[in-house]
Amino acid sequence: MPLAVVESPRLYRQIADQLRHLIDQQEFPVGSRLPPERELAEKLGVSRPSVREALIALEVEGRVRIRMGSGVYVVDPAQAAAQLAGAGFPVEGPFEVLAARRLVEGAVAADAAGQATPTQLAGLAGILGQMEQPGLPAEQLIALDRAFHVEIAAILGNTVLVRCVGELFDQRMSPYFRQLAQYFENEDSWRSAAREHRAIHAALADGDREAARAAMCAHLQASQERFSQSFGDTDFKRAGERQRRPRPIK
Repeated sequence: MPLAVVESPRLYRQIADQLRHLIDQQEFPVGSRLPPERELAEKLGVSRPSVREALIALEVEGRVRIRMGSGVYVVDPAQAAAQLAGAGFPVEGPFEVLAARRLVEGAVAADAAGQATPTQLAGLAGILGQMEQPGLPAEQLIALDRAFHVEIAAILGNTVLVRCVGELFDQRMSPYFRQLAQYFENEDSWRSAAREHRAIHAALADGDREAARAAMCAHLQASQERFSQSFGDTDFKRAGERQRRPRPIK
C-alpha cells in the first residue's frame, strides 16, 4: 500500500504515523530493519532530519530501537511498553524548537549586548566556569546551560522574555528530546557548546549587538546540527534544510 501525501506542517508526526501503520500491517515485522533514513527521505520527498525526528518519536513509543551504526529495527511494542509508558512527547519536534530559540534568543542577545552590567557579565562568566569543569553529569550541565541562557534574557529586565526563554529551553527535558540527546550529546559536544557560550559572552562584554546576535544564532544552529547526525548511514543533509511536502512511496 503506498504512503499517502502528508499535508501537516509537522512532518515528523505524520511520517511516524505512516511508519507505525506499516509496522501494524506487518509490512515491517518485528525484528526487521527499516529502510535507511536516506531511502525513506527520498521516497517520501522530505528532509532527512524530518525522518530522523519520526524515528525518535517511534522509539519513544517503543515501536523501534535505534542501533547506532547498524540501523533502526522494529521491536515488539509490548516489550517496551512498560519502560516507556506515559512518556509522551510534544507536538513540536526538537528541530522546530531549536529554530524558534534561534530567532528569539538571537534578538534577546542583541539587546542584552547593549545593557549588560559588569555584575551580570561576571555572573555569566561564573556559569561558564562551572560548565567547563570536567566530569560533570549531564543533568548538571543541562541546568548550567539553562541558567546561562535564562540569565542573558534576565539582563533585559523583562519577565515575559525570561519565562519564554526558560520554557523553550525546558522542552529539551521531554522524553522525546532526552532520547535524541542520548545519541548525540557527549563530552565533545559539551566542550563545543562551552566554546560557543564563550563567544556569546565575549560579544556581550564588547557591547556588540550584531556580534552577540550572530554568536547566539551560530550556537543554536550548531546545537541543531549536533542533533542532526546520522544514525549510521552517511551523507546526511543539515537539519536546517527546508522541509518539503512528502510524496507517496511507489
